[in-house]
Amino acid sequence: MDTVTTQALVSATDLSRVYGTGEAEVRALDGVSVDFPAGRFTAIMGASGSGKSTLMHVLAGLDRPTSGTVEVDGVDLGSLDDKHLTELRREKIGFVFQSFNLLPVLNARENIVLPLSIAGRKGDQEWIDRLIETVGLGDRLTHRPSELSGGQQQRVAVARALVSRPAVVFGDEPTGNLDSKSSGEVMNLLRRSVDEFGQTVIMVTHDAGAAAYADRIVVLADGRIVHDGEAGSADDVLDLMKAVA
Repeated sequence: MDTVTTQALVSATDLSRVYGTGEAEVRALDGVSVDFPAGRFTAIMGASGSGKSTLMHVLAGLDRPTSGTVEVDGVDLGSLDDKHLTELRREKIGFVFQSFNLLPVLNARENIVLPLSIAGRKGDQEWIDRLIETVGLGDRLTHRPSELSGGQQQRVAVARALVSRPAVVFGDEPTGNLDSKSSGEVMNLLRRSVDEFGQTVIMVTHDAGAAAYADRIVVLADGRIVHDGEAGSADDVLDLMKAVA
């Protein structure tokens, strides 16, 4: 058996997340343990209510587990108070949301460098220029979000997530509001960030086509992992989802 393993960048151990009490209790996560190695692209899938979004929110420090532990880049999130948890998210985590979450009063370039501005950092200009070239928005930098298509806005959001060189980027249904062409552009961009920049990406999606860009697919059902394996084609992903449904 091969004993060489890639160091886990994000790891969850025996995670549970319970909402409500008594008859109203909902166990959104039920003893989930999973590792995410550095430099890999993982898609988290599952039916509505399976726990996939809860898992991502707990892994990213946006929600706290009822029990269990989460480590991000060697830091136990449970050991941090709210202030230090906010600092960790700012320094180590990038986010790409379904709804873009760009600031409407800022142009594309200002939105891209926003995490650096908030942290009071100037950033590496060579890296910023490379990012802008990678996302293909050089001629749109002075445009505000309202002047950009949905796909362009999401490419700005991906660049913003990458600009501070985070340990991990979380994507929450990043193609959910996009047409198929724009979805492909955004997924290519996330794939390139893994292949060319060594980025670690963890994405929640219900879209088989988007999931096919990943290296690995983790499927949840009723708050538990029911499949964890290599990603294949979009058809393979569809077959997998039917099999675990």
